[in-house]
Amino acid sequence: MSSLATRAESHGWIAVKTTALPGMLEEIELGAKRAAGHLIDPSNHFEVTGLGIAPLGSIEVSRVHDASTWRYRMSDIIDQLNEAGTGLLVTVDEVDPTLNEMIQLAATYQHFVTDGKRVALLMAGLPNNVSTLLNHKTVSFLRRAQQYHLGRIADYDVREALIRTIQENDRLADAEGIDRAVRSISGFPFLLQLVGYRAWDLTSDSKEISSRDFDLGIKIARDEMDDRILAATYRELTAEDKRFLIAMLDDEEESTTADLVERLKRSPQQVSRYRRRMIDAGIIGERGRGLVAFELPFFRDYLAAQCVK
Repeated sequence: MSSLATRAESHGWIAVKTTALPGMLEEIELGAKRAAGHLIDPSNHFEVTGLGIAPLGSIEVSRVHDASTWRYRMSDIIDQLNEAGTGLLVTVDEVDPTLNEMIQLAATYQHFVTDGKRVALLMAGLPNNVSTLLNHKTVSFLRRAQQYHLGRIADYDVREALIRTIQENDRLADAEGIDRAVRSISGFPFLLQLVGYRAWDLTSDSKEISSRDFDLGIKIARDEMDDRILAATYRELTAEDKRFLIAMLDDEEESTTADLVERLKRSPQQVSRYRRRMIDAGIIGERGRGLVAFELPFFRDYLAAQCVK
């Protein structure tokens, strides 16, 4: 998303980047004002409130107070940008459908689009979070948005991304540590970011990232993965969702729809609905006609551990 924001800026647009956390709306507003400071002056709007003619001419002005809602304050900013011949791009990382500000942003964006404003919204998040957001009744219009699914990244590309990032910042890395990082990432984009960041952050004052640093970074990243992704995903599952996924544990790799129908004692239509819901949530993936397997890295082991508990 950073790359797309940079491209938008190269075309004269204003780009604001944020993460789905409390306070994100204020961050977007302040970020837009700062980035567009050369195009707008939101702090100095005045209007004429009175005129005098005799004996001496006079004029009275007063400051126009900011619009009372976030929607209208942002509308003012975007209008000024549009008048200047440009637009606004907002990028949101780690989409969180449980955050009220996330819903407010999406709903407000719809009004901006309907009003014909030059504005764009780019969001990224885990499949289950994106799926939940798309199913929210307030922002159902988002289902018409262009969607891109990031599948697993090839180990070769993961390795190249790690090495290139390290080299471009004039640092060194232990080859065995890189190998272990690639294996632990398992092609999962979220883990690529997290493992790389943690290993990097542990040695920010050193030129070299050692094998031990990678091992510790991997452990921290996996703990975060368990807490932020796997546990959260498990909590969102219904009882029927869990029964469906647990039925898949009997297979070492791929599960057939016919076997799941037999194990669950449900109709093919019911099993197909569970299957589709789990695919949309990014928990499982299709492996061919009538075949599915776990897609979310490490979730199979996490689910099995929960069954033991």
